[in-house]
Amino acid sequence: MSNRKLNNRLIYLGFTIIPVALYTFFYVFSVIRGIGYSFTDWDGLSRDYNLIGLKNYISLFNNPNFWNSLKTTVLYSIMLVTSVVVLSLLLALSLNSLKRFKTFVKSIFFVPAMIGGITIALIWNQLFYRVVPLIGQALNIEWLSQSVLMRGVTALPAVVFVNVWQAVAMPTVIFIAGLQQIPDEQYESAMMDGATTFQRFRYITFPYLVPTITVNLVLTIKQGFTSFDFPFALTGGGPVRATEVIGILIYNDAFENMRFSMANAEACVLFVIVAIFSLTQLKLTSKGGVRE
Repeated sequence: MSNRKLNNRLIYLGFTIIPVALYTFFYVFSVIRGIGYSFTDWDGLSRDYNLIGLKNYISLFNNPNFWNSLKTTVLYSIMLVTSVVVLSLLLALSLNSLKRFKTFVKSIFFVPAMIGGITIALIWNQLFYRVVPLIGQALNIEWLSQSVLMRGVTALPAVVFVNVWQAVAMPTVIFIAGLQQIPDEQYESAMMDGATTFQRFRYITFPYLVPTITVNLVLTIKQGFTSFDFPFALTGGGPVRATEVIGILIYNDAFENMRFSMANAEACVLFVIVAIFSLTQLKLTSKGGVRE
């Protein structure tokens, strides 16, 4: 038995080492190298580069375009997180209460998640340019009579709308899984005691959903701050940098301006921001769960 246990442990170790080694080489090592490049003047092509210390970071924090992209990213993330969490929770509550065709309806809502982000962005790009203006003209709505992507005020909400249309599917599934873990006896007892619908949600549903809310918040916050495909495919950061999130700024500095060291510095700052927001949110939701 001891030999068998040893063999099993070696087998488990062998299967574990392979993904750990691949993850370390393709992710951890790359991240470390990227942090190192942020302290150099590397242009992305040359083998020779110089160590310049914090010059990239100083230049970055003095760059008004960086602060504009940071502001846009934060606003984008707030709109995305709020919309996705609220809509996915409402959808989950509605779908979980269905008695017939539950699987079919769930699959319909999950279809956008199976389509690539660039594909969805290109489809909605045509809708915004060809279909939505016709609807605006028919309804005599001035701001809707032309493409919403062409105006700085409406471009960012339009991009967020497209992102929400795809991103709401997975959180909805996660919320449904959380709802199905709630014992029916809890609701039956509450109804016998005369609890209202809001009270049942407040004191039964919500406490059980705190772990799933935490997961969805972390995933959506990360998705909002690292968003690139939807803003890039729909507007390219325009008009007049109205939708230039940090991801687009990093792309432009790396591949348009050939300033890979600056792009790495921007990526490092983005990593710190996402980590701070995620850790803060985890701490707040964990406290909320304990109080419940």
